[in-house]
Amino acid sequence: MSKTPFEPMRHALNGPTMGTRWSALFYTPAATDPEPIRDALAESVDIVDRQMSTWKPDSDLMRINHAPIGTWCSVPRELMEVLVKGLEIGRLSDGAFDIGMGDIVTAWGFGPQEADTQAIRAMLGKARAPTHDTLKLDTDALKVCKCSPLTLDLSGIAKGYAVDRMMAVLGRFGITDALVGLDGEMRACGARPDGQAWTIALERPDYEARAPLSVIELADAAVATSGDYRHWVEAGGKRLSHTMDPACGGPLRDTPASVTVLAKTCMEADAWATAFMVSGQQKSEIWAKRSGLNAVFIYRDSDKFRQSHI
Repeated sequence: MSKTPFEPMRHALNGPTMGTRWSALFYTPAATDPEPIRDALAESVDIVDRQMSTWKPDSDLMRINHAPIGTWCSVPRELMEVLVKGLEIGRLSDGAFDIGMGDIVTAWGFGPQEADTQAIRAMLGKARAPTHDTLKLDTDALKVCKCSPLTLDLSGIAKGYAVDRMMAVLGRFGITDALVGLDGEMRACGARPDGQAWTIALERPDYEARAPLSVIELADAAVATSGDYRHWVEAGGKRLSHTMDPACGGPLRDTPASVTVLAKTCMEADAWATAFMVSGQQKSEIWAKRSGLNAVFIYRDSDKFRQSHI
């Protein structure tokens, strides 16, 4: 039996971007054409990719990275918004989250290029000023200036921002109940047709396979996870995470298996998940209380996993 024009129709849209896929689950009246919504969602994430990718040599972010020190560079509004939030969380986290780790990420082979052993040796243990002290932003003129050598990398915040942009797109189409995501970053608004909160899986931090560990209910909130189990390198017989520690100039060591953060926006959840991985649970509890965040830390305990909530 066909639906009437007023009965809710379920839409599950998705598409490729940033080496992964975006997704959107929502309901509309049966007569709604989903194709304009699909196109707008795809364009919203593609804008983020074009502006903020380190894998695209002509992205706006790479243009800043290649610019001479002391030169003011014009940037799009979207990129400025992410830079502002990135520096803000950098300050609030005492530098645990730092968007200026691009040279270290590249040296360890987590970018488009192969690992560079000589560059790794040069950076390990080397003190460096936090990016929030070395990058100037003129938010009114939409311009950016580096005060010292600096390579920006927004991989710890850009995907979360893209998720927020998808939710904003749905809002412009009058959609108030939805779940959108990009890789492990998710944001929900409203509820399912039965009035229940949206449910998402908290992933088991397994090196070999993807499987759920538990379930989180999400209502008018966002969630993002940072972990050591998806991207790593092996050195000295040990797996080293792709998340970099600004204090040592290299990959994190002896970290939680994963940290999942719940926040109002996905951009914030994304960045804070990285900061919490870097800082550990004790400091994170202080920042979470100040910023109104919740988090789940997962630790490996022999062949089991242990969860701790803040």
